[in-house]
Amino acid sequence: MTDSVTSRIPGFYKKSLRERLARLVETGRLSPESIAFLEAGGGLPADVADRMSENVVGCYGLPMGIALNFRVNNRDVLVPMSVEEPSVVAAASNAARLVRMTGGFTGKASASIMTTQIQFDAVPEPAQATARVEAIRERIFAAGDASIPGMVRRGGGCRDLDVRVLDAAEGVLVVHLYVDVGDAMGANVVDTVAEAVAPLVHAEIGGEIGLRILSNLPLRRTVKVTCEVMADAVGGAKVADGIAKASRFAELDPFRAVTHNKGIMNGVDAVALATGQDWRSLEAGAHAFASRDGQYRPLATWRRTELGVRGELEMPMAVGTVGGSTRVHQGVRAAFELMDLERAGDLGVVIAAAGLASNLAALKALAGEGIQEGHMRLHARKAEVAEKTEAEEAPRRALGEGKAP
Repeated sequence: MTDSVTSRIPGFYKKSLRERLARLVETGRLSPESIAFLEAGGGLPADVADRMSENVVGCYGLPMGIALNFRVNNRDVLVPMSVEEPSVVAAASNAARLVRMTGGFTGKASASIMTTQIQFDAVPEPAQATARVEAIRERIFAAGDASIPGMVRRGGGCRDLDVRVLDAAEGVLVVHLYVDVGDAMGANVVDTVAEAVAPLVHAEIGGEIGLRILSNLPLRRTVKVTCEVMADAVGGAKVADGIAKASRFAELDPFRAVTHNKGIMNGVDAVALATGQDWRSLEAGAHAFASRDGQYRPLATWRRTELGVRGELEMPMAVGTVGGSTRVHQGVRAAFELMDLERAGDLGVVIAAAGLASNLAALKALAGEGIQEGHMRLHARKAEVAEKTEAEEAPRRALGEGKAP
């Protein structure tokens, strides 16, 4: 990673699309292929689209914007976001500017440990089966590692296991294997491990082999991001108080917490989509994590400090910088070039920072002017585009229906 690019570009939104692209080209990070892709409007070639999905008949485009002002772990980052809602990019950029005044976001990702499950039914003496599995853990790890030699060569592999009895009467038992997948998202890796290990465990405990698949609640692969904002930056002490109170509301009420978390996922999903991640997995893991103690709770909390407010976000973060769409989709490659990130943990921290920024923007608006003023201002811009398109399409539709233009 290099630190030669600033994410602070005042007036970026006022420039034409061509001028914005030229500013990004000046960073020197974009490859000629990415520049050509973006200049052409980001259209995915049909043959590439056909290789990426099933029953392809075309492409459905989303805008890719750049969230500005982000400084994460003392480094400026241009944050790509693919989303149809302009307020998501604008709000994250504005919140990041406020956080930037006090040093930016600080974050840390845990090791890239994914969880895979092997289910067994009708296991005789399930309580004793737990001890039998533990007794052969090294053999299990060896079998798992043998199934993913490439990952092991890169420093990954099986790290731990545990056994859970889900229903003693019916002999339902599940083995969790914890696998370091490096810079990959790792779904295929851990599924391979589960398939390879299942017969070995079965020979030891009996019963019937059931599902062998990853869990999208990777409790050992999480990210935590914090930031502080001055009261003056958010609009004064009253607004800072309001942000803290709104956070407390989400802690007390799951009806509010789900909307609080939706605001976080506005930022998370937009960056995940731009960088080719499995955003459905992130959504599932985030909401399960929010409910892990039996009540749905906020992923991010804000506390009043002497000078302002301090925010903290913790959530699962199964993302990768290799595999998946990262090598197939030119738009994804362009996003990675702009971010200049190679490690999955670094990407996870940036995605979480975008989520925390989105959360701050929403709480600041709710505690201040209200959510609608800025939101609807940007909606009005979209409405103007829709009206213009409608006007342009009307004559063509009339001709198509056999009417006079």
